[in-house]
Amino acid sequence: MNPGAQKLSFLEKAGYSAGDAAANFVFMTMILFQANFYTDVFGISATAAGTILLAARLWDAFFDPLMGVLADRTRTRWGRFRPWVLWTSVPWAIVMVLAYTTPKGWGMAAMIAYAAITNLLLMTLYSMNNMPYSALGGVMTGDVHERAKLNSFRFISVNVAQFIVGGFTLPLVAKFAFGHDRQYGWQMTMTLWAVLCLVLFFITFISCRERIQPVDSTPTSPWADLGLLVKNRPWAVMFCMTVVHFAILSFRGGALYNYYQHYADRAALFDFVEKLGLTAPPLVPGAPAPGGLLEWLGYIVHGTRDNLANSNVADVANSLINMIGTAVTIVVILLSPSLARRFGKKAIAVTGFALSTVTALALYLLPPTAVTGMVVLTILAALVYAPTIPLIWAIYADIADYSEWKTGRRFTGIVFATIGFGLKSGLALGSSSMLWIMAGFFDFDAKNPISARNLEGFRFCSGIVVGILFGICTLLLLAYQINKNMTIQMSDELAARRQKAVKS
Repeated sequence: MNPGAQKLSFLEKAGYSAGDAAANFVFMTMILFQANFYTDVFGISATAAGTILLAARLWDAFFDPLMGVLADRTRTRWGRFRPWVLWTSVPWAIVMVLAYTTPKGWGMAAMIAYAAITNLLLMTLYSMNNMPYSALGGVMTGDVHERAKLNSFRFISVNVAQFIVGGFTLPLVAKFAFGHDRQYGWQMTMTLWAVLCLVLFFITFISCRERIQPVDSTPTSPWADLGLLVKNRPWAVMFCMTVVHFAILSFRGGALYNYYQHYADRAALFDFVEKLGLTAPPLVPGAPAPGGLLEWLGYIVHGTRDNLANSNVADVANSLINMIGTAVTIVVILLSPSLARRFGKKAIAVTGFALSTVTALALYLLPPTAVTGMVVLTILAALVYAPTIPLIWAIYADIADYSEWKTGRRFTGIVFATIGFGLKSGLALGSSSMLWIMAGFFDFDAKNPISARNLEGFRFCSGIVVGILFGICTLLLLAYQINKNMTIQMSDELAARRQKAVKS
């Protein structure tokens, strides 16, 4: 059988997708909550938190290419990339819990050191796991349509994980914190997510197979591979685009957390939650909370409209809006393979990012009481952005094909590792710059986040800055040269080369 035309079973696609679902329990917690965890729960300053996030993610970014070289040169009976998913799974789960555990009775210097070390370890394990995992998708099949389907499965699972993280983390934290404190709530919630990650990684390892092998397997130095890669113009464009794209994700995550926690009017959020039947009278001190699944999950807001300062209304409303957006994303992702087949990955990506620019800028225009408008814009943003999610990762595999097509050498690990470098650099810059913009231009004070300047900063970052960044991504995608016709040509010619190599 021609390995380039290998069809993947439903179970293998689903099994592969489990690995990125697991990764997103760390990734989305990092995107949505980590910056605010450090300032509001862990108790360090915004400047210290921003520096920790930047240092750890920049280290992770520099480590990714080293990991790519190592993965490309790994030889086991399970393949090059799949073993890393297994080897890193247990350390991942342990460090994941430690990174969201707050030591008691420590001095500030020790606390900052602990946060820096555990975050650095978590980011290193993330790279050791997720870089080979991403490259694995590029060697399971050489069929471009199967790759699009594989990435659709992957990002449906990713968005299911994001639905769970965005929808249940804060309510569970509040639930576990009841009778303890918010630090305990975070530790228990992350323990639950870590166990789930461990199970999902094992599923990926067991279910996947590596099939694509380079036609030219002559050993080369990593510097030779990198030298060929930097001459690859599509790689250069997508590297820059990846830096900006993932800066958006981490920047927007931190900005929107503050947008809903502080800028959005709590009385208006209470009205939104009340219409869904998720409110109840205040709890009597010392009395147990009523039973029921929603109560256990922390989804019931106890209180009245005029006494919401210490309630969980912002947590619940933020989580509900996250879930609405993610649910729409999951449904629309199903359309990605057919859209890509008809119009090409580039055309869909350009359109999606251009429209995402518009929806982001529109958020800035909403007053704090316009909760309905916030929900509508969340839905519209998900509709236009969702089709791009799996296609961007399929484009990265096309870049590996392009390198092999032009040079005769395939170095999938290096391609995904350098893209990972751009990804992690973007995440670092996004999270840190949001904190630094708030501290430098809007006098951010975690102890008084509802000052007029802070509220304007949350609004400005969530709308204007995010919109500008989406616009930059759109321009970079327009410069990307691999279109639908070139993708088909590369796939056909590479399949013929592989078939010839098998026969000889």
